[in-house]
Amino acid sequence: MTNTPLSMQETEVLNAYWRACNYLAAGMIYLRDNPLLKEPLKPEHIKQRLLGHWGASPGLSFTYIHLNRLINRYDLNAIFLAGPGHGAPGVLAPVYLEGTYSEIYPNKSEDEEGLLNFFKEFSFPGGIGSHCTPETPGSIHEGGELGYSISHAFGAAYDNPDLLVAVVVGDGESETAPLATSWHSNKFLNPIRDGAVLPILHLNGYKINNPTLLSRISHEELESLFKGYGWQPFFVEGSDPMEMHGKMADAMEACVLEIRRIQQEARGSGKAVRPRWPMIVLRSPKGWTGPREVDGHKVEGFWRSHQVPLSGVRENPAHLAQLEAWLRGYRPEELFDANGSLLPELKALAPQGQRRMSANLHANGGRLRKALCMPDFRNYRIEVTKPGTTSAENTRPLGKFLRDIMQENMQNFRVFGPDENTSNKLDDIYQVSKKTWLADYLPEDADGGQLAVDGRVMEMLSEHTLEGWLEGYLLTGRHGFFSTYEAFVHVIDSMFNQHAKWLEMSKAVAWRAPISSLNLLITSTVWRQDHNGFTHQDPGFLDVVVNKSPAVTRIYLPPDVNTLLAISDHCLQSTDYINVIVCDKQKHLQFLDMDAAIKHCTKGIGIWEWASNDNGVEPDLVMACAGDIPTKEALAATVMLREHFPDLKVRFVNVVDLYKLTPAAEHPHGLSDNDFDSLFTLDKPILFNFHGYPWLIHRLAYRRNNHKNLHVRGYKEKGSINTPLELAIQNEIDRFSLVIDAIDRVPSLKVAGAHVKEKMRDMQIECRNYAYEYGADLPAADSWVWPY
Repeated sequence: MTNTPLSMQETEVLNAYWRACNYLAAGMIYLRDNPLLKEPLKPEHIKQRLLGHWGASPGLSFTYIHLNRLINRYDLNAIFLAGPGHGAPGVLAPVYLEGTYSEIYPNKSEDEEGLLNFFKEFSFPGGIGSHCTPETPGSIHEGGELGYSISHAFGAAYDNPDLLVAVVVGDGESETAPLATSWHSNKFLNPIRDGAVLPILHLNGYKINNPTLLSRISHEELESLFKGYGWQPFFVEGSDPMEMHGKMADAMEACVLEIRRIQQEARGSGKAVRPRWPMIVLRSPKGWTGPREVDGHKVEGFWRSHQVPLSGVRENPAHLAQLEAWLRGYRPEELFDANGSLLPELKALAPQGQRRMSANLHANGGRLRKALCMPDFRNYRIEVTKPGTTSAENTRPLGKFLRDIMQENMQNFRVFGPDENTSNKLDDIYQVSKKTWLADYLPEDADGGQLAVDGRVMEMLSEHTLEGWLEGYLLTGRHGFFSTYEAFVHVIDSMFNQHAKWLEMSKAVAWRAPISSLNLLITSTVWRQDHNGFTHQDPGFLDVVVNKSPAVTRIYLPPDVNTLLAISDHCLQSTDYINVIVCDKQKHLQFLDMDAAIKHCTKGIGIWEWASNDNGVEPDLVMACAGDIPTKEALAATVMLREHFPDLKVRFVNVVDLYKLTPAAEHPHGLSDNDFDSLFTLDKPILFNFHGYPWLIHRLAYRRNNHKNLHVRGYKEKGSINTPLELAIQNEIDRFSLVIDAIDRVPSLKVAGAHVKEKMRDMQIECRNYAYEYGADLPAADSWVWPY
């Protein structure tokens, strides 16, 4: 670009504002006193621990203030996402200068005292971290783990037609697999109903102490890469600040005008086609405007500027002098008045009110959130006249429920899934909305392709991108539902971790309003992998979930349709949680009518009276379970025990809310010790048939009184291409293994049950041999129903 729209005076004022940003960014890292350098810099003015990242900060504030200029010029509605993980100084500085920080945190006032407090709290005990954490006004993306800035940005833009989401991508971040895939999000952005995303790839050349890949390929190759992704890249390259302001103003204005042209053309014609959206490649020195050399080593424009360019300033007088020269080089006396306030002519450069990116309501999405219009979930129930005698696909009615939720909420609800919604039996949603698709179409797509430019079902074979889209969508005030296969939900383990941490921190930030919960349905579960085999057998995501704060995590294992519907209704209306629902998509026995299901889900755990025979007396055995297949096998085992040992008293307990097993002091849903003891007794054997890895139950219940008698059966990494029952036998969650275990645990059965144990082993052998010969489970076992 060559037609610079800035006058020399505009450039000088803009550069002065940027100098103020850079001064603040460096001050955050170094200063705990003397914030305006009104006296010579001394060691006692310096923080004892120098923590922070300087390298990316100047480029971030440079981009931020150029966006501010265009917000003022074109009255843009914009938010800003900082992809570089430790780039907070480059964002906090302009946020402070435009006044939002002081409004939210009055002790960080726009004067010398407030500036001192602002400097001190950065990377300081009791203060804030070096990411754009939830405490940062305007942030919806922390960057604690790299790779998700683009997908978060697109999630924020969907269904926000007037919003511009500017997102800076660090060139270290650009090497991650999730980021590389997320560039394809432009095939899903509808220029009529959605907002726009303006990516700024910040190539400053280095990661921690290595060059970055995209900075070490030719201009032609880099341009071809992004044109291949479907973008139109604008390049802003150089190191001279005055020249770079002109280049950036020129390129950014061209991008904003092109975005407006694209949107106006699509909205005027009513035809949504995939345009070549603009983006910016900003190539500037790492640690721009910082020390050029330290102790004879290159710093600016090299990896040594990544964190703290001068690290020994308290002990090294030469470093202290160099730091003072660096800071004074920004000429703070020309930027702030005697009280420490930004000069009025500079203050005027920032947008006003909610046009400030730090005060934009979209970055505090709970303030824009509207409750879903919800149909009555009871209308989708399965009729259950007798427990355990009829079968149904558990997730099929949920698909109908989601269909009608979408029908009633066509502006703020989307369903996400990695090309698996049909497989997961949720395909009724396509009756009201197809799959979003703005890439090319082929004639055969008309026959069952379910594609549409105005679709609201988000499908892409990248769990990373889907999760990022959903998080961005929720963080800006909307609602969503995500389903995925159990074995591959691990793809987003770390994204789940980051979002859980964001939610927990947000709960401690009073000005952040609650956002819709992240609802995650895990299906195609471990116990029904008849052809997929060992690779698809991993229920361990639940182990990851329980590592996170009990304030934000919930785990549900509904055993049938009606419990799944009741739980889903609750989760979709909740806020500030990650709700993990585990329920298989195949046909399963149905146990509870809707009234019973609602009561059971409300309690989260309970005795199934119809499956127990201990009413009025103390049981000899507690048979407990969580999950669909484990529940069926536990019920079948209970029947066999009662048939062979009529005097045996069995209490049957089903767990639908897994956190009920934890003590009340450890989780809000946890049972009191008295309630736990009432259910599970103080000294009787407990057989717990569990959906996942058995040690998770021990981990949750280890402090309980009767833990020594708790014997858990679950998945133990055994299996391959198995029938469901044969897989259960291999992992010892089958009915026969449970009967054998009960005989071994109940004292009165240890001798009397010898013949029954032999019979159970014979039946296991018969079932396995049948499966290996016929490729299916023994019909008598497979078609088992509750007999009483």
